[in-house]
Parts: sequence; structure tokens; C-alpha cells
Amino acid sequence: MPNHMYPVPSKEMSQQRARLAPDIHDAFQTFSAQVFAEGALPAKTKQLIAVAVAHVTQCPYCIKGHTKLALRKGASPEEVMEAIWVAAEMRAGGAYAHAAIAIEAINELERKQHE
Repeated sequence: MPNHMYPVPSKEMSQQRARLAPDIHDAFQTFSAQVFAEGALPAKTKQLIAVAVAHVTQCPYCIKGHTKLALRKGASPEEVMEAIWVAAEMRAGGAYAHAAIAIEAINELERKQHE
């Protein structure tokens, strides 16, 4: 079943985005190219990070694009899947860790009720 929530990317859409804010578009393209260039981290590692983050931010365009880029940069399907599992653990871990805030609120309310 096709997903109609997200428009299918097209050259026309990309051109319109650039036309509507050309300076910002060009700055973003330059920034993106620099971020994903070889550096202290290899390009493959950067793409695997992007795959993981894309799953946390739940951007379908980013998931598809960065998965393909990671594979083109030499990542194996197993490495891509492990990156996704890291993202899943970190997202779940965030909820687990933030339980401390709920516990603090529970304890605070219980203290006030006993005063």
C-alpha cells in the first residue's frame, strides 16, 4: 500500500525548495557536503550515524537516502542493521532514563501528602 503522507521527492520539488530560499539552500548544501566528507570519522561511519539518527528522528527520506549512501560507502547490510539497533536502544534508553523524572514527581507528591 503506498504511503500518501509523504510526497514523492522529485527534481521539481528540489528546484522549488532552492528557488524559494536560494542562499539558505546553497549554505545547507555546502554544510551537508562538509559534514559528510572524510575527516576524523570515515564517510562510511558518518553515514551509519546518519542512518541511526534518521531512525530516531523518523525521517523516511533520510532513512532511505542515508541507508543507500552508507551501502555505497562500503557499509554492509549487517552494519546498517546494527546502527538501527543502536538507535532503537538509545531511544528506549532515553525513556528508561527519564523515568527518574517521573519517580521524582511521584516521590515529591507522596512527601507532600504525608506532610
